[in-house]
Amino acid sequence: MNTGSDEPGEVAVAVNKMKARQHERTGHRLGSRAPEFIKARRVLHLSWQVGVFLVGLAVVGVGIIMLPLPGPGWVVIFGGMAIWATEFVWAQLVLRWTKRKVTEAAQRALDPRVRRRNIALTATGLVIVGVLVGVYLWKFGLVMPWKIQGQ
Repeated sequence: MNTGSDEPGEVAVAVNKMKARQHERTGHRLGSRAPEFIKARRVLHLSWQVGVFLVGLAVVGVGIIMLPLPGPGWVVIFGGMAIWATEFVWAQLVLRWTKRKVTEAAQRALDPRVRRRNIALTATGLVIVGVLVGVYLWKFGLVMPWKIQGQ
């Protein structure tokens, strides 16, 4: 190869340096966290990945079912994503993005202007609900809605 092109070894060194910088920046390396003896055997590693995917899929599926039902649906979904993130780079990247967005939202929520706005909106909503409850009690008394007779 000529001197102007990258040698295969140089490309590998550059990729490893890039991964090391990414690891230093984030504190976590991307990729499989399976034990070394599993990663060393291709068939075993593939079956490990299939198992992790199926377990994560089951957890995410339960979380999706919990969304309209009582229960911590989003927490369970993110738990399934965390299971996938132990093995798959795409899930690690999705979780990093989600953590970053949640942190940004928490920082925005701590802004005094945003807090004042949220308090004002909450107070307004409570006043509206209070007025509606008051009108209902004035008109119908303490009667359950399903026992109201037509006039």
